[in-house]
Amino acid sequence: MNLLYSIDLFGTAIFAISGVLLAGRLRMDPFGVIVLAAVTAIGGGTIRDMMLGATPVFWIRNTSYIWVIIITSLATMLIVRRPKRIAWYLLPVCDAIGLAAFVGIGVEKALTYQDSYMIAVMMGVLTGCGGGILRDILAREIPMVLRSEVYATACIVGGCVHTGLLYLGVANSHALLGGIAVTLFIRLASIRWHLSLPTFALINRQ
Repeated sequence: MNLLYSIDLFGTAIFAISGVLLAGRLRMDPFGVIVLAAVTAIGGGTIRDMMLGATPVFWIRNTSYIWVIIITSLATMLIVRRPKRIAWYLLPVCDAIGLAAFVGIGVEKALTYQDSYMIAVMMGVLTGCGGGILRDILAREIPMVLRSEVYATACIVGGCVHTGLLYLGVANSHALLGGIAVTLFIRLASIRWHLSLPTFALINRQ
């Protein structure tokens, strides 16, 4: 699980970067930047732990997450002043890796506190998407997961594969990796081929 923990911290850093970039577009001060980065990076996991009764929440038990957010935020604020040196195309890919890890971690943690696979999938989706939803709400934007982009859908499918493999008796570690792989594949495919879900719109017959 050391690898998964490393990926978890990596995902925390990537999600923090997305919060910093949005804060920059909104011209926030450094404190606001770090707050938005933290909300993005650990918001979903915080809500998950509170709903499961896993208190103190994970980042209070292990302050490494807070240090990762602070250091990442400060470094990003310095680096983005020279955008030509940044490979921006890698950010969505890194985000997909972090998202897949967060979903797997959310499912695993939920199953340690209760035995419902449905709730476990929901907690996995919340872990992966919750921070982004809070970030967009604070920025007064429609959350990305509520639009047509294949994001939450990848989390749901990956979570279902994870729990489905457990139901079939597959080893815990293999089920975890299977769920992460499926989430990552769907998200990367949606980025590569610009896949999206159909939108719902009322038809004006006047």
